[in-house]
Amino acid sequence: MINSKQPKNEGTQSALRNTYIDSPEKQQRLYKRTLLVVVISQIFGGAGLAAGIAVGALLAQDMLGTDRYAGIPSALFTLGSAGAAFLVGRLSQRYGRRLGLSAGFFAGGLGAAGVVAAAVTNSILLLFLSLVIYGSGFATNLLSRYAGTDLAHSNQRATAVSTVMVSTTFGVIAGPNLIQAMSGIAKLAGIPPLAGPFILSAAAFTFAGLVLFIFLRPDPLLLAKTIEPPKSETTAHSSATSARQQSKKGLFIGTAVMVISHSVMVGIMAITPVHMGHHGHGLGNVGLLISIHAGFMYLPSLFTGKLVDRAGRSAIAIASGVTLLGAGLLAAFAPPESMFLLTTALALLGLGWNFGLVSGTALIVDSTNRDTRAKTQGSVDVLISLAGALAGVGAGLAASQLGYNILSIAGGILSLMLVPAAIWLRTGSESTLENSATAVSK
Repeated sequence: MINSKQPKNEGTQSALRNTYIDSPEKQQRLYKRTLLVVVISQIFGGAGLAAGIAVGALLAQDMLGTDRYAGIPSALFTLGSAGAAFLVGRLSQRYGRRLGLSAGFFAGGLGAAGVVAAAVTNSILLLFLSLVIYGSGFATNLLSRYAGTDLAHSNQRATAVSTVMVSTTFGVIAGPNLIQAMSGIAKLAGIPPLAGPFILSAAAFTFAGLVLFIFLRPDPLLLAKTIEPPKSETTAHSSATSARQQSKKGLFIGTAVMVISHSVMVGIMAITPVHMGHHGHGLGNVGLLISIHAGFMYLPSLFTGKLVDRAGRSAIAIASGVTLLGAGLLAAFAPPESMFLLTTALALLGLGWNFGLVSGTALIVDSTNRDTRAKTQGSVDVLISLAGALAGVGAGLAASQLGYNILSIAGGILSLMLVPAAIWLRTGSESTLENSATAVSK
């Protein structure tokens, strides 16, 4: 196991560069070790994420006494996620993935503990503030997917993203299924039962941060910048300009794919537990449905990354739009008492989100260079989180005024915007785009 410390000065950077620059084998071993560390942290992070999401709307509904604002918890933690994505991205760019990501997870754990305190004191203000801070864990959980790509070759990037994401499956499936157990533990401790899952979230996010802080050494982003080949002065100006133009196009489309797929997913997912509650489904059914939904968000990553690397970014982006459309239509027309059809709709919703996130992330990595990559990635995730926040608020209001069915149909139609975006991407050369990050950096 490598115990090297992060590069802190020019001498250390030079030593690390000499260790890895002439040894592709050592780079690949470190790439695999980095993935392992991030994978372990994601197992904890996924549990912290899913446990809180599953009951956030129900806790707010219970404390507010109405379901009109049931979308507010989702909106608040995605709004907090936006701020955290901005800060974690910049921390990572300056100090490395290790410090940036671990700080984000620690903040998420603090926010989850605050939600428990809010439930105990019945403080709406503290609940809302804590949900914003809790969003740091959500942002960091997503941003962690980039850590696996720092040392990856262009034909490994989507696979690296998928490897990180699939590890989250263990946590996101276990988390919701522990709802009843954690609610029982909370009740025994004199804590409102719906706050129980946030106890799990606080512990899980904290452990995820500790894993990264202790073991993510040397830092993959700092090392990648250190061993990057020197800038070439022989690169033709026209070739560099073309690469930059293609990179801007990839950055725009990659962002659009993730923003749209995330908005549709959040909008429908946030209101489904409330919709189920109105039709006699208990916490057990809600937990099962959310765990299956979350599993389909991450488990397909076993094959999604390889599909993206082989079939191309645009092909899987189109698949995302079509799958989300199917999810929205099925959710709208499924009988509300049918657990099977609602679960199938939410499974498709998770799968469509997965297709969008993996293909969009690969496009973002393709379209950025290491000097600005983490900062740009953080900024992109800010947009994703803000879109999710708006979707959460809008979903609650739309469902209360127009109904769950109309909300789901609207989400499915919105997802079709991914198709023309992906077709526009295909008018350029995806192989050129996949190598453009290297070209731009030279």
